[in-house]
Amino acid sequence: MILDAILISLKVASVATFFSFIFGIILAHSIIKGNWRFKGIIETIILCPMFLPPSVIGYLLLIVVGRNGIIGSALYNTFGIRLVFTWMGAAIAAFIVSLPIMYQSAKATFTSLSSDYADSARVMGADEWTIFKNITLPLSIRGIISGLILSFGRAFGEFGATLMVAGNIPGKTQTIPMAIYYAVESGDLKNGNLLVFITISVSFIFIAVSNRLLKKSNIYE
Repeated sequence: MILDAILISLKVASVATFFSFIFGIILAHSIIKGNWRFKGIIETIILCPMFLPPSVIGYLLLIVVGRNGIIGSALYNTFGIRLVFTWMGAAIAAFIVSLPIMYQSAKATFTSLSSDYADSARVMGADEWTIFKNITLPLSIRGIISGLILSFGRAFGEFGATLMVAGNIPGKTQTIPMAIYYAVESGDLKNGNLLVFITISVSFIFIAVSNRLLKKSNIYE
């Protein structure tokens, strides 16, 4: 049970962080550079999970990706794909709650960059994609990596929304937070304490490795 919960948590958090990274950077850059209507509303929607209770997020996800949901019914009827009570549902919930953190980190670091480098590149004939790939992203690496670390931590510790969407099925959707809750609820303090220790250890190891990688790439210098 413990090993399954660890592996599921790592899988869910990794998938959620990957998509948070992609969408967070794209959305942050698009909203900063874009000059289109309703971008304030879109940004509000992106940031809402930071303020909504997890149970509300889980309920809204059930409306969207549930068997009778807007997207869930289309996926099930067309491809036979069911998201609720699967690890993919847990990953979607973790993605929704971690995306605002990645978005805010990317937006903050993008807006703090001086426009001199980008303007010089434009004068030399560089297109926007080249500027973004070769100037904006490298100069923003510290903020992006910080966003990745925080997003992974948020996804790894997600509980409320995941419980509503994916349930608590041992070996299938039971992540470490849910396994801890189940252990405490059933009076199994031995496994509960072990899972808490493992969670803290994983957090320390991940942060230590991330800091080591940052130092090796001379980002702090």
